[in-house]
Amino acid sequence: MSADPGPLTSSATRGTTAAEANHADTADCCQPVPTTADPRWLRAAYYARALSWVSLAWMTAEGVLGLVAGLQSGSISLLGWALGSAIEGLVSVIVIWRFTGTRTLSETAEGRAQKAVAVSFFLLAPYLAIEALRDLAGAHLAHTSTLGVVVTAVSLVFMPALGVAKKRLGSTLRSGATAGEGAQNLLCAAQAAAVLIGLAATAAFAWTWVDPVIALLLAAWAIREGTQAWRGEDCC
Repeated sequence: MSADPGPLTSSATRGTTAAEANHADTADCCQPVPTTADPRWLRAAYYARALSWVSLAWMTAEGVLGLVAGLQSGSISLLGWALGSAIEGLVSVIVIWRFTGTRTLSETAEGRAQKAVAVSFFLLAPYLAIEALRDLAGAHLAHTSTLGVVVTAVSLVFMPALGVAKKRLGSTLRSGATAGEGAQNLLCAAQAAAVLIGLAATAAFAWTWVDPVIALLLAAWAIREGTQAWRGEDCC
């Protein structure tokens, strides 16, 4: 007569099974694309690459215009948002690279690119923090920028649509890079909203602390994203 494993053993078994299932789901999401692709997969890969080209073009324009507006207005959060466009542009380059030729199946190349993105985040964070703390100490006033308002408003409308489309394509392609780029686009929209709030608060109430505080939040976000990219936790 066999001994009853009891509730503790059953619970542990269920926990192990759940953990294994979760690991299997994650591994499946992060698997490389199949070597034999059907027409539906090929179309999805084409769309992913095309959307990445669109993102890269917009990120270039957004970064240049955002830097000009940030320098004119003295807004640190606007400058940080514009500099973040370079990071998102790099992610677009990664996806384009991944879905071009035989590099599509190169896990090593994607891993190295993720490390490069992480380093970019780590370089951005201290710049934002130092500038924000300096402005808080000196009560620096950021002026309203019409150009900055227009650029961030366009991103607030445009980026969510790109982000959702890329996350869906990432699921179809089982591509963590494509899904991650979509998440970056959604985060870009959230940053644009935060920058708009900061500019509006400064213009309406002369709250000089809003802009640098938002910059500090962006610095914290950069550290978090950099850490996840370095560890490869944004794969799925």
